[in-house]
Amino acid sequence: MRNTAKITTAVLAAGALTLGLSACGADSSSTDGPLIVAASPVPHAEILNYVKDNLAEKEGLDLQVKEFTDYVTPNTATQDGSVGANYFQNKPYLDDFNKKNGTDIVPVVTVHLEPLGLYSHKVKKADDLKSGATVAIPNDTVNEARALKLLAGNGLITLKAGVGNEATPSDITKNPKNLKFKELEAAQTPRSLDDVDAAVVNGNYAIESDLMPSKDALVLESPKNNPYGNFLAVKKGNEDDPRVKKLAKLLTSPEVKKFIHDKYAGSVLASF
Repeated sequence: MRNTAKITTAVLAAGALTLGLSACGADSSSTDGPLIVAASPVPHAEILNYVKDNLAEKEGLDLQVKEFTDYVTPNTATQDGSVGANYFQNKPYLDDFNKKNGTDIVPVVTVHLEPLGLYSHKVKKADDLKSGATVAIPNDTVNEARALKLLAGNGLITLKAGVGNEATPSDITKNPKNLKFKELEAAQTPRSLDDVDAAVVNGNYAIESDLMPSKDALVLESPKNNPYGNFLAVKKGNEDDPRVKKLAKLLTSPEVKKFIHDKYAGSVLASF
């Protein structure tokens, strides 16, 4: 039986989160206890549970996985010590989070890439989007910019030269289809597909919604020189925790690479 606790809201207060996790009784700050890792359900928790069920015992690692469905609480829990590590995010997102929240979370090892994609229930090709079509995009800083760059890279819009990871629709200089943008919390974008003409969806949320990025996306990020690989992360100073080192080794093992390849069929790409 998986040792997994699901938290299904994106608006839990950090104090309540700490209380709830502390009540589980595990001491994530002790290097002698289990390593508790916060993760998005798909594919992060699935990959971690593969490690837990198949590789961790042999390595002498007591691994516990806690699932979160948002992009905030895994970092707040890691910062306050409620969990020992997290696995859900990319470097631009983490840099932005640390800057805005005064946290000091650092990457340990990059494991995989989930290509961001444009999806639609109404058209089969991006070029078929009609003038004035509404496109849902994630509303967090980095993923919004990432979504706009995806659209720009496929000729749907043009962005200001040199715009970075803080791009918003106001940075669009050309919009030949007069696209309208609906900014939503990232987890909501796949659920909006019946209400909008298209949506840019993060890979993990696409897979959770039974979308296969490698087949269903109208356009998909290229993995070449892609800065958005997802990694194991810890609070600064915990990089040398023996449990973290064991998990980093296992997450970049040939067994995990094969698991990712076999299970996700190109919708998730190993980065090692």
